[in-house]
Amino acid sequence: MNENIIEVSNLKKKFPGVQALKGVNLNIPEGMITGIVGPNGSGKSTMLKIISGLIVKDEGQVNINRKNKQRHLMQDIAFLPEINHLYRWMTISEMIRFHEDQFLDFSPEKANELLDFMNLKLEQKINNLSKGMVARLKLILVLSRSAEILILDEPLAGIDPASRERILESLIGEFDSANQSIILATHEIIEAERFLDHVIFMEAGEILLEGNADDLRAEKGKSIRELIGEVFE
Repeated sequence: MNENIIEVSNLKKKFPGVQALKGVNLNIPEGMITGIVGPNGSGKSTMLKIISGLIVKDEGQVNINRKNKQRHLMQDIAFLPEINHLYRWMTISEMIRFHEDQFLDFSPEKANELLDFMNLKLEQKINNLSKGMVARLKLILVLSRSAEILILDEPLAGIDPASRERILESLIGEFDSANQSIILATHEIIEAERFLDHVIFMEAGEILLEGNADDLRAEKGKSIRELIGEVFE
């Protein structure tokens, strides 16, 4: 049985006019791909940013590797945000060098290998990239790190449907389950379902259902996609 790499208890976060997280409790198993599904505004991104140390919680506790850390260094977690956080004036080559300077575990060799697969070139300027090209570059920058935890917030957003499965297969191909864990928040459940080991259903700042993907399918007699329709109806 897998240990939990992340344990969240009674996590709360309030923004003006909205309670984003309402006492969330969940466990994320080590060495697995965990999918977090839920409608917009469910609190997925807020929770992932708190886990990554990007925003501060109001209440609760986050344990990573069974340690309670108030702030998690980005050297420990590779985080891919849903928004475009890249510097628009840089070229792809400059962005790769920037990440190499920022993160000790970043491999420029791996980034260059992934560029060919993602149909991108070093000399391209980020300001001139399409939304789908930016999404692919963001994935390259995360997958080129050997961080123990990869947190991917809507990594397929903006990528054309024909390319999603191919890119997911590449992501899984780069995944080292002996040394890494992936948390994947996504709306693209059709393409992602077969890759998920563990699933968390989230809505309005609360966890509605959580469990091993195969166990949930067997218990409910439904696919994860079908369960989404049932849980969020």
